[in-house]
Amino acid sequence: MHARSRADAGAATAELALGIPLLVALTAGLVWMLAVGAAQVRVVDASREAARAVARGDDPSSAEAVALRIAPDGARVRIEVAADEVSVTTSARISGPGGLLAVLPGVTVSADAVALVEE
Repeated sequence: MHARSRADAGAATAELALGIPLLVALTAGLVWMLAVGAAQVRVVDASREAARAVARGDDPSSAEAVALRIAPDGARVRIEVAADEVSVTTSARISGPGGLLAVLPGVTVSADAVALVEE
């Protein structure tokens, strides 16, 4: 075995110090991706619930209020009622995580739902 020189003794510490910010940025990016996925699920649920409510005969404005309560903040809901079906589109803009990951753009999530009008 050979003995470590003094120059090699701090190399592991320096490598670790350089690697930690990368791991933190990677973790923040993964958490942001989970947040985008959760927002997508929320707009799907919002569209579905609003379409179902209008198809049952509820007022479109109350169905829109339900959708806005379910969807992420700042969401937009569009309800179209035809003779035999209801179409609802919900969309929301999800901002990037900021900080070290400020270069990542925001994402718009959107979902459509259609329901047949019940008689």
